[in-house]
Amino acid sequence: MIPSPLPGNALTLLENGEQYFPALRAAIDGAEREIFLQTYIFEPDETGRSVADALERAAARGVEVRVMVDGFGGRSFVAQLMPRMIERGVQVLIYRRELRPLSLRRHRLRRLHRKVVVIDGREAFVGGINIIDDYEHGAAVPHPRFDYAVQVRGPVLEQIVASVHRLWRLVVWASFRRRQHAPLIAPAQTAVVGDIRAAFVVRDNLRFRHAIEDAYLSAIGRARHEIVIANAYFFPGRRFRQALTDAAARGVRITLLLQGVADHPMQRYATRALYSYFLARGIRLFEYHRSHLHAKVAVVDGYWTTVGSSNIDAFSLLLAREANVVIEDSAFARQLRDSLERAICSGATELRPADWQRLSLLQRALNWVSYQLVRLAIGLAGYGGKH
Repeated sequence: MIPSPLPGNALTLLENGEQYFPALRAAIDGAEREIFLQTYIFEPDETGRSVADALERAAARGVEVRVMVDGFGGRSFVAQLMPRMIERGVQVLIYRRELRPLSLRRHRLRRLHRKVVVIDGREAFVGGINIIDDYEHGAAVPHPRFDYAVQVRGPVLEQIVASVHRLWRLVVWASFRRRQHAPLIAPAQTAVVGDIRAAFVVRDNLRFRHAIEDAYLSAIGRARHEIVIANAYFFPGRRFRQALTDAAARGVRITLLLQGVADHPMQRYATRALYSYFLARGIRLFEYHRSHLHAKVAVVDGYWTTVGSSNIDAFSLLLAREANVVIEDSAFARQLRDSLERAICSGATELRPADWQRLSLLQRALNWVSYQLVRLAIGLAGYGGKH
């Protein structure tokens, strides 16, 4: 089920951590009543400590501060930041704490991958940016991770606030076997503040198992002119591939901007096994080499856009808890489309069919083996078939 976009919102596009973290810290420092922060990674680096300091300052002045971090992505947070933050009045929950690193149980793949912050019910941040330094330590590339978030105000906050509060109560129950009946201290402020239509779309294991994928498929199915997708881990299932194929067949221009600098090489090689499929259908492919591409965004027909945490692979679309904002607004779409075009021009390389056909047998074999291993991992997790 995809929630209907609500009119009357104001959204600000934030590119990379250099725009996101100053805005986030300023919002935290301005909080008066209640903060929810949910993230996959919360590193004890310079950025993480600055955000932790801001949260502790908020708790010290009486703000109810509730932080939720994933148990796998936040292992260093648990060891180095969590004890101090709890001591200073911040409430902390760990989503599925990682206790057995070598376990192959399916639930290990059900991670908290969403990145959502709500301040006083009056504004929210949603996107793909973890709490981590913008620059890779020790990396050869001198450019920041390429990623996006949005700062949100307006009626769509009702959906966002309800979601973060519901997940907090759920994890309290799962962690301590007790229900939390405390009401929201700062309900959503839903006054009309702009003219953008927006919806908050989540993927969970209950009512919204396919919501983000369905939102993509609906937009792709309606596309008539252009689809631009930038996605870090792109390993779409059959439904998604067929939707892109159908769009290309009816004359839609499709551009995919994918990782060129890999932080998870096997997933990158597995994605590359699909390149010939897309290239043969006239879909343009670009790999971003300027830095790590971590974005999960799309623009369709210069009007529909999405910004969030969900990759286009089975782990995000079928297993992890994700959150995207879907936006219907031509001015916002143009801003994001222009940003992606700059990224393509300044940091990406186009892959053409002739170039791809010249791959060595070793490279082809590596791609094929990686593809089969990722499919096997999805199958072992219990998710296959048309997805």
